[in-house]
Amino acid sequence: MICLVTDRRRLAGDGAAAAAGNSCLVAQMRHAVAAGVDLVQVRERDLEAGALAALVAELVGVSRGSATRLIVNDRLDVALACGADGVHLRGDSMPIAAARRLAPAGFLIGRSVHGVDEARAAADADYLIAGTVFRSASKPDPAPLLGVDGLRAIVQAVDRPVLAIGGMAGERIAEAAAAGAAGFAANRPVHGFISWRRLPRHGTAPDCKQRARTV
Repeated sequence: MICLVTDRRRLAGDGAAAAAGNSCLVAQMRHAVAAGVDLVQVRERDLEAGALAALVAELVGVSRGSATRLIVNDRLDVALACGADGVHLRGDSMPIAAARRLAPAGFLIGRSVHGVDEARAAADADYLIAGTVFRSASKPDPAPLLGVDGLRAIVQAVDRPVLAIGGMAGERIAEAAAAGAAGFAANRPVHGFISWRRLPRHGTAPDCKQRARTV
């Protein structure tokens, strides 16, 4: 299972206009759908509710009818209002049971976890994202690192799919798989993934940084 975590500002480049960032994210979403990415988590925490809802609604339109499921980071209200496929709750967010009471049937609820105790407490989630497994450009010095052994302990503690996050590239993806992870999450562009399933190439992802400078 592959989860793309969005970051429109990183995708478009520093100083890009808001419209350019959104445009690049929509283009990346199209590429994710074409590549068969399982989940896209919209994680744009700087956006107010209205702007986030507008962006999510546009992305839902791109993913509708495909196998790619769109989830919204922590904002259950936005996810429900825009017809998203689910919500991903932070470790310190609302209880999963409370979210479940408000959600329709088939609505995905995920949770971020950082250790075995948190994973066991989130056993009623549909999936878990565990990390930070390795250092990455976005989190160069997380404290503490979960590591492969910590990831393995979480996988063994729960009966839910566990995705690894943090430094997921190259041989580290294979290490996460060997630890029992069901997949991985990352915010690098889709064409930069080494696929869990050896996904075929579907053309070249758009050069959003170049396009952002011309929008």
